[in-house]
Amino acid sequence: MPEFAPAPGPGVPLLLPELLTSPPEAADGGPGWGFRRYERLPQPPARVYARHLGLFLLTLLTTTLAGVQLTRGDVGLPPLGVWGLPPLPGPGEWVRGLWFALPFLGVLTVHEFGHYFVARRNRVATSLPYFIPFPLGLGTFGAVIRIQDRIFSRREFFDIGLAGPLAGFVVAVPLLIYGFTHLPPLGYLFQIHPEYARYGANYAQYVYPPGAPDGISLARPLLYRLLEFGFADPARLPHPNELLHYPVLLAGALALFFTALNLLPMGQLDGGHILYGLLGARRFNRLARVLFIGFIFYAGLGLFSLHSAPDTWLYWGPAYALYLGLVCWRALPTPRQGLLLAAGIWAAQLAVAAAVPGVLGNPGWLVFGLLLGRLTGIYHPPAPDDRALSRGRQWLGWMMVVIFVLCFTPSPFK
Repeated sequence: MPEFAPAPGPGVPLLLPELLTSPPEAADGGPGWGFRRYERLPQPPARVYARHLGLFLLTLLTTTLAGVQLTRGDVGLPPLGVWGLPPLPGPGEWVRGLWFALPFLGVLTVHEFGHYFVARRNRVATSLPYFIPFPLGLGTFGAVIRIQDRIFSRREFFDIGLAGPLAGFVVAVPLLIYGFTHLPPLGYLFQIHPEYARYGANYAQYVYPPGAPDGISLARPLLYRLLEFGFADPARLPHPNELLHYPVLLAGALALFFTALNLLPMGQLDGGHILYGLLGARRFNRLARVLFIGFIFYAGLGLFSLHSAPDTWLYWGPAYALYLGLVCWRALPTPRQGLLLAAGIWAAQLAVAAAVPGVLGNPGWLVFGLLLGRLTGIYHPPAPDDRALSRGRQWLGWMMVVIFVLCFTPSPFK
C-alpha cells in the first residue's frame, strides 16, 4: 500500500515557506521564519538496497515461522523453542512454513511493485517496498512504499492506487487455483490429526457436529467459494476449520483478504484513491463519511447492550466512549459535531442490540477504524488537476469495486 503523504527526499526541501504568506519579521528587520531550510542528503544506494533487502529477509523468516505455527492450527507465539515458546519446527514443518510464506509474500511483493512501477512511470519519486516483520499472527504487517513527491492529478492518484491491488489480485487468483487443483489426499490431514483417521472422509461430521464449538477458521469470501466450486475435488476439500493446515490455500485466502483490505473505499487506502478518481473529491468525501460511520457502527455492534453486566459498563464503558470520541473527532467539520456523532453511533448500537439480542459485529475492525480515524484520515485531498478520468479508466475503476465485493467479508477471522 503506498503512503501518499509527501516525504522529504533527495532534492525535496523539508520546509516549504513559499507556500505560506506574510512571514514574521526577523530580528534584523528582514523577513524571517525562525528556521532555516535544509535538504536531506541522498544515502548511498548500497545502504538503501541493504535496508530493503534486510527487511524482506527478516519478514520472510517471521512469516515462515508464522506459517509453521498456523499450520499447527494455532495463532500464537513463534515456534522458537526457548523461554516457554512453542517447540522448534521439524523439517516437514519448515517446508509447510515456506509453502505459506513464499506465495503470501509473493502476492504482497507484486502488489507493492505494482504501485512502484506505475509511480515511476508517472515520474513520481517513490521508495522501494518496506516490508514490516512482526513476530506474531501472520508474521508481518504487510509492506508499504513511500511516495516522495506530491501527486498533482486525479489520474495519477487513480493509476498508482489501482496498480497495487490489481497486480496482487492477478497473482492471487492463479495461486488459489493452484491450491485447489493440487490438494493433497486426506492422508495428509490424518498425519496432522491421527485421531481423525478412524472417521475417514466423514471426519467433519464427528469432529465438528452441530452445536460444537468451532476452532480457528478463515471466512471464505465469494470469490474463494467460486474458485473452490470450479476447481477443487470435493473428496479432498478440507473442512473450513482445517484450512490452516493447507499453506497454499491459506496464503491465497489471506491474499484475497489483504486485497479487500486495501480496497476499502476510504481515505488514503488504495480503494480511497480509486473511488476518488471515479467520483472526485466532493462526492467521494461525502460517501467516505457515510461508509466510515457504517464501518465503526458495525465494528462495535453488540459490545454493549442494555443487559450488559454493570462491571462491563464500569470497566469498559469509559474506554469505549474514549475510543468513539477519538475516531469521530475529525469525522465532521468541528470536534463538537464529531463527539455528537460518536454519541449517536453508540446510541444506535444500543438500539439495534436491544431489538436484536445477540447481534455482534466484528470488534477486530475497531483497531483498523482507529488507524483510519486518527492517522490516515477518512477523506481524500483534492488534486490540483481534478479532470475526470477517461472512459477506459472508469471501467477499470468500477471493475476494482466489483473485485472488492468479491474479496471482502465482514468477519474474515472466526
